[in-house]
Amino acid sequence: MQIVVDMAWIQTVLLVALRLAATLALTPVLAITGMTAHLRVFFILALAVTLASALAVPPVAVLSPADLIVAAMSELVLGALLAFGLFTAFAAFQLAGRMMDLQMGFGIASLIDPATHRQSPLLGTLLNMIAVAAFFAVNGHHLLIQGLAFSLSHLPPGRPFGELNYAAVVAQFGGMFVFALALAAPVLVVLLLVDIAMAVVARTMPQVNVFIVSMPLKIIVGLSVLIASMNFMGPLMARVFEALFDYWQQVIG
Repeated sequence: MQIVVDMAWIQTVLLVALRLAATLALTPVLAITGMTAHLRVFFILALAVTLASALAVPPVAVLSPADLIVAAMSELVLGALLAFGLFTAFAAFQLAGRMMDLQMGFGIASLIDPATHRQSPLLGTLLNMIAVAAFFAVNGHHLLIQGLAFSLSHLPPGRPFGELNYAAVVAQFGGMFVFALALAAPVLVVLLLVDIAMAVVARTMPQVNVFIVSMPLKIIVGLSVLIASMNFMGPLMARVFEALFDYWQQVIG
């Protein structure tokens, strides 16, 4: 029995795997599940083989080592651009939680984020977990695979992807702050009113220790407003994920 090794197909799968690895390796979508590095590598290779076979991705010509390195760097850059959209989408929830933490007094407390293995804000970690759950609830993982398939169809591996769309990158970066402020706006506005009320109390009744009174009051009011506003966060979360895939389409297009 003779085994024939198709080097063109192997190189194509490896280039596809590099694009997927740069896009998915460290994103919260995979990191929040607690997958080990070996499982992530196996999952990315299996997904690369599946997409390359199902989409009938045209195999690249057998490349020399120098050309293969250039093609690999190109795939890593494109994957990093796609990963940037994922990071900014979930970073909006982290930033919103950080702003609410600072206003409610939770800024001194922090948790270890399983995605980045760094200290993260308390409410930011909670909102990030809710965002991941909402991402899977709205079938965002299906749209994620469709987006990756769209990128492979329009930008096959080993082909130059042209000029970078810097305007889309800057717009996505700015959108992160806009969405974070929109998520935290109800809590921030109410806490601002609480601060104004406490300032009036401190002015009219100097004997009251406003600092001791305001800290638990702001925590109770802030958490109550956050719980009450959860019902209205669904459309905003969906808009964050829609902006993510709009950004992918602009970068790929």
